[in-house]
Amino acid sequence: MSAMFRAVLYAQWKWSRLIVVLGTVAAFAIPLLSLQGAARPGRGALQAQELLRAVQSWGTLYPLLAAALGLLVAIAAWAADHRGRHIHALTLPLPRWHYVLLRFAAGFVLLVAPIAAVLAGAFLATWTATLAPGLQAYPIALTVRFALAVFVAYAVFFAISAGTARTAGIILSVVAVLIFVQVVANMASLDLNLTGVLQTALVGGPGPLAVFTGRWMLVDV
Repeated sequence: MSAMFRAVLYAQWKWSRLIVVLGTVAAFAIPLLSLQGAARPGRGALQAQELLRAVQSWGTLYPLLAAALGLLVAIAAWAADHRGRHIHALTLPLPRWHYVLLRFAAGFVLLVAPIAAVLAGAFLATWTATLAPGLQAYPIALTVRFALAVFVAYAVFFAISAGTARTAGIILSVVAVLIFVQVVANMASLDLNLTGVLQTALVGGPGPLAVFTGRWMLVDV
């Protein structure tokens, strides 16, 4: 690990440590809470449908946590540079792309902690739970999906945050125009579905945000 990367990593840790710590605690707690009923001593195996409903309801928190971690850590990575108008980055003896890569890598290293917390919490939850016959636990698959969601969210928001306020304004303006056109089309009874096409392209099928959709199940049949 180079001295430059250690310096960037330490700086980003100072800026985002509260986010990382709270995210790690939440990531460890969600799997445990999702199986809390099945882990109570003397209760025995929960009915399969009851347990699956509980796991599915808690499962909605995984993509929300992944998106929140990606967003907040990405914003924290560039907040100081934006405040200083990127003067510090321009004085460093390395090209801009190298500096951006160091920033990106440092942020993702920090995000390893909540990913590992999901894995630890999932294994502990399934180890202490009494599962109904026919149900299986998938702690590794859940952790891999959570890691992918965190990486996608972080990469998207990092790219947006790395730009200027003008860039963010352009992106938000484009989204606003699409929504405005869609609303006008609906009011005029026109057969136009821009948001539906955009949603399908992003979160449907092989879309880049498809990992956030579907069921997040620690335990399933």
